[in-house]
Amino acid sequence: MTEKITVAITGNPNVGKTSIFNAITDSKQHVGNWPGVTVERKIGKRVHNDIEMEIVDLPGTYSLTAYSLDEIIARDFIIEEKPDIVVQVIDATNLERNLYLTTQLMELGVKMIIALNMTDLALAKGDSIDAENMQEFLEIPVVSTIGSKGNGIEGLLDAVAGEIDKTQFTESVFTYEEEIENNADELGSILGTDPYFAHYPLRWFSMKLLEGDENIIKKARESDSYTRINEILSKIDADSLEAKIADQRYKTIQAMLRQVCDINTEHLSGSDMVDRVVTNRVLGIPIFLSLMWAAFEITFTFATPFMNIIDIFFGWLAETATNVINIPWLASLVGEGMIAGVGSVLIFLPNILLLFFMLSLMEDSGYMSRAAFIMDKLMSKIGLHGKSFIPLIMGFGCNVPAIMATRTIEDTRDRLITILITPFMSCGARLPVYVLLAGAFFGRDAGVVIFSLYAFGILVAIVSAKLMRSTILRGEDAPFIMELPSYKIPTLKGSTIHMWERGKIYLKKAGTIILIGVVGVWLLASIPAPGSGGIFASEEIYGSTNSVIGVIGVMLEPLVAPLGFDWRIAVALLFGVVAKEIVVGSMGVLYGVGENEASLSAVLAAGAMTPLAGLGLMVFTLLYAPCFACIGVIKRETGSWKWTMFQLLYGTGLAWGSAFVVYQVGSRMGLLA
Repeated sequence: MTEKITVAITGNPNVGKTSIFNAITDSKQHVGNWPGVTVERKIGKRVHNDIEMEIVDLPGTYSLTAYSLDEIIARDFIIEEKPDIVVQVIDATNLERNLYLTTQLMELGVKMIIALNMTDLALAKGDSIDAENMQEFLEIPVVSTIGSKGNGIEGLLDAVAGEIDKTQFTESVFTYEEEIENNADELGSILGTDPYFAHYPLRWFSMKLLEGDENIIKKARESDSYTRINEILSKIDADSLEAKIADQRYKTIQAMLRQVCDINTEHLSGSDMVDRVVTNRVLGIPIFLSLMWAAFEITFTFATPFMNIIDIFFGWLAETATNVINIPWLASLVGEGMIAGVGSVLIFLPNILLLFFMLSLMEDSGYMSRAAFIMDKLMSKIGLHGKSFIPLIMGFGCNVPAIMATRTIEDTRDRLITILITPFMSCGARLPVYVLLAGAFFGRDAGVVIFSLYAFGILVAIVSAKLMRSTILRGEDAPFIMELPSYKIPTLKGSTIHMWERGKIYLKKAGTIILIGVVGVWLLASIPAPGSGGIFASEEIYGSTNSVIGVIGVMLEPLVAPLGFDWRIAVALLFGVVAKEIVVGSMGVLYGVGENEASLSAVLAAGAMTPLAGLGLMVFTLLYAPCFACIGVIKRETGSWKWTMFQLLYGTGLAWGSAFVVYQVGSRMGLLA
């Protein structure tokens, strides 16, 4: 009979938890080289030795004294849901820091196994680790692994299978000084008489109370025993005790390390040498900006031939469909609506794939963590710390996971500000708009224009954060502490998988939301407005001001006319709130790309829009209200409609004002006429 168990994978950020999770479950979860990649637990399955294992990948945490939201998720899963066994993944190149969490898991009394990961990097660094000796010292199974290559995974699963049936295991090997032990015993005796605490390991709960863990104290307040507990806590200096407890744990760790490993402290690693250049105070930011600029230049230059091929294919497909289908309105729907609209979006797939591939190379190499470190000084000047930079960079891919990644930020004000400014990061969905308009109006300078838009988004985010920090969200600056992972050589397979995962989302959206959106636009563009006297989908009605969409656009036109936009752009921007890709799809339908047998870019460049209006449209698209999915996650993560509406109104107001300045000032100066 197959046994079913739950295995939790935990550990510090950047130790390779998700690599091991993928290797065990044969999943393709995104593996990042910076904190915040796993912000929610991921679940996979594996059968090994007739044991059906549910594998749960938890967010990274440095300690069971949780501060940030993702750390609380990881701790609560282990405490509240009690997995059958916990696998702690440890970075073999940074044992002392990682073993601190080990001491707390051992105090918790859970069944656990240590996956000593990245052992190849430790060897390359010159470190020597005796895993058997470590296992003997800790009385916990220790298995050497290289998660990125799948090495040691079978041994790890064998260890899980062997450990699960044991009835005795190590609960605690730590004894603290008399004052701490006496207070822990006194608290433990109170907790033991209260059924409220029956769910918790009493020794661990007592130690957390002594350490002043606010989350644990909050739980204790809900019990009938809190008055007695508080009498003890009020007599002690929690800060002093916390320091003594941490000191005792580190002394024990250092004693063990002297017996089980030989750390090469004289060797200057390759990571150290590279860091001396890329994190240099003077060179750091120019290097970062140069790399980002190169990424956008390569994206635009190398993708152009593939874009032309896709453009020609969809032009041929739309023409063929229109000629083959005999029913006029159906031919229009398929040719001018579905194929032309979706084709206008899919044409940018090469750009999306190339940009994600290059960002993946920077993420997987470990450079993005350095980017956060480099930007910390700038971030601190605006009242945020370097951790806020990571979600902002992730926002270049998609704002939704980026906003979720703010859970790694401990300070609530920093987290809220980061959520509110993340939509100013140009996500991949906005890229088609930039590529379309920059390609139509700026020729060889298109890459520079797109790079400038991304830089402008960062500038707006920084200024907005400074404004919020000094007005509506004032507070003390939080210190920035971040562990920089070792550099790794990105693998072609890993970066390709990452690129494809993002590209697949884009394709899926093209086949669902965007297709529905362009069909909706086609319908509204084909239905005659009341009183127009036109015929459904006739040439006179389709996409004209006598259609329903034309009436809506004309009503909105006064709002966007000062920006140089006509009613078609007003409609495209309105539908763009559903998903930003629909902006291009809508324009493809409304500008009749299929009918004119010319690309949307050529139609715009031929006079449908001025270059200045095109630049203003890119700026507006960058800043105005994010898509529905992003709005939903802002509401969920802030827990407030007030802050959600604030972001929508603030962003849209900024978008209108910025596009107004671009168009009106540019017109008066005679620029880009």
